[in-house]
Amino acid sequence: MIDRARQPHSLLRHRDGHHARVTFEELFFDLVYVFAITQLSHKLLHSLTVPGIIETIILWFAVWLGWQYTCWVTNWFDPETPRIRSLLFGVMLAALVMASAIPEAFGERAIIFVLAYVAIQLGRTAYIVWELGPAHPLAANYRRMLGWLAISALFWIAGAFAEPWTRAALWALAVACEYISPMFGFALPGLGRSRTSDWTIEGGHLAERCQLFVIVALGETLLATGATMAGTESWSIAVLLAMLATFLGTLAMWWLYFGTSSKDATHTITRSSDPGRIGAYFHYVHAILIAGIITTAVGNDLVLAHPHDPVKVAYALILSAGPIIYLLGSAVYKKVVYGILPMSHLAGIVFLLLLLPIAPLVDLLAMGWLTTIIMLAVCLWEGRVLRNRRDEVIPVSAVH
Repeated sequence: MIDRARQPHSLLRHRDGHHARVTFEELFFDLVYVFAITQLSHKLLHSLTVPGIIETIILWFAVWLGWQYTCWVTNWFDPETPRIRSLLFGVMLAALVMASAIPEAFGERAIIFVLAYVAIQLGRTAYIVWELGPAHPLAANYRRMLGWLAISALFWIAGAFAEPWTRAALWALAVACEYISPMFGFALPGLGRSRTSDWTIEGGHLAERCQLFVIVALGETLLATGATMAGTESWSIAVLLAMLATFLGTLAMWWLYFGTSSKDATHTITRSSDPGRIGAYFHYVHAILIAGIITTAVGNDLVLAHPHDPVKVAYALILSAGPIIYLLGSAVYKKVVYGILPMSHLAGIVFLLLLLPIAPLVDLLAMGWLTTIIMLAVCLWEGRVLRNRRDEVIPVSAVH
């Protein structure tokens, strides 16, 4: 008879003190999420209303949670083993169906979206519970996780058969179950509570996975810019200036993440006495960061497609909200990494808010450039902070 308590050890990543590399299976899996992010940005672009924004936020959290929980699985279990690889590809197929249903998730394809999403969350977690058996140290954590995902599944399924506003409320509760329950250790009566110190994650791998998802989101922003440019019949000076503004804005987001903190983030999580807690923070913060990138991509599309159009209220909010959300997420990210909130980000948020009263006086092209200039100014400020930080470290190391 097979010993279920001992068998799962063959699936775990070998933790020999070295940084676990991201596998080709994981990179292939992430390709589905390029499509999912494109679907979300297109939905938001064509639904710039209060209901449309609420719907997009809920759907974004579903996309992120499906990826996040899978990321934790591949942090603990080796994706190059046949069984985990098969699990990953099965989740990938369900994610492709889920992403395809996003445009009509609050319409006629609600049940398809829900069934695909619930299959991802419940199916993956139940499989891991079965593989671990009752005695493995991770088993109790996954049983609690499965309990919370089953609770959220009830809200997802009930929402699929409800009216739009009721559906949004039920799905928001489902998102809350999955997003907030890890903060309390998936606590359930009779099953106890998990501690982040029990989550023996590979910190460098988790940080790299989050960084790669940011690349996916930024890449989709560039793809959207290119696609809009390709579909424009006349490349006027205004269109070229709009393209330059959107490109520089995307470059600014890249720099604020990869140029100033991503390497230090890896050191923070790997050197932490409680890497599970820092890893959880990373996932919470990246949901905000990438939401900012998606929203910015929508603003970029508006600027490129209609550079001389007046700035409506909805347009002004989108053009400012994208960078604001991104700077907010980046500020919290750097708080986790360095222990302080960057003043540059807070100042950038204030100036972006001050653009709102000005927006009706300018066109989309001017508004796009104003937001980009603010982001570039934040980059310059952060670049100076980074140089000062290095200047403080180098003399100390040189002495020793």
